[in-house]
Amino acid sequence: MDTFQTSSQIELKIAPIIGNIPKQQQVQNLWVGIGCQKGSSRQLMATAIQTVFQENQLNENAIAGLATIDKKASEAGLIELCHLCSFPLKIFPADILSKVCVPNPVKIVETTVGTFSVSEAAAILAASHISPYLTRNQELKIRLLVPKRIFRLQGEAGAVTIAVAAEELSFPTKSL
Repeated sequence: MDTFQTSSQIELKIAPIIGNIPKQQQVQNLWVGIGCQKGSSRQLMATAIQTVFQENQLNENAIAGLATIDKKASEAGLIELCHLCSFPLKIFPADILSKVCVPNPVKIVETTVGTFSVSEAAAILAASHISPYLTRNQELKIRLLVPKRIFRLQGEAGAVTIAVAAEELSFPTKSL
């Protein structure tokens, strides 16, 4: 199973694809889960991400990477987007994705790829990795910020499903 995952900080390079985004130094803690129909384009995926981030007032500079099911890891549009934006791509097998509790499971997706969710489950799993920045006094919490949204572009083949999850550090409170 090939991945495009790196451990270094990822510099946002999606701006040339989806518009000019001012550079900001911040933690990259948002994982974008992507499900797609065969042949979906890089432009469709980039447009879907831009739309979701604008509508939810999320900063594209906080994108840590993309995540999907292993069956979609060789999709040309997804590979192009990851390459052009220097995003790591986390891929998960259907049997792992199927164990994630999601708010919008779909039976037809389960029939097609073997799990009730691709975008939501992949985003949650990608965001749930163990952070090297955790200390004993911190907890890592995962939150699905944007439930799945389906996108199509008029006149273009394919459809893309996008979901966004975040890893959030918190400090447990002690009762006195």
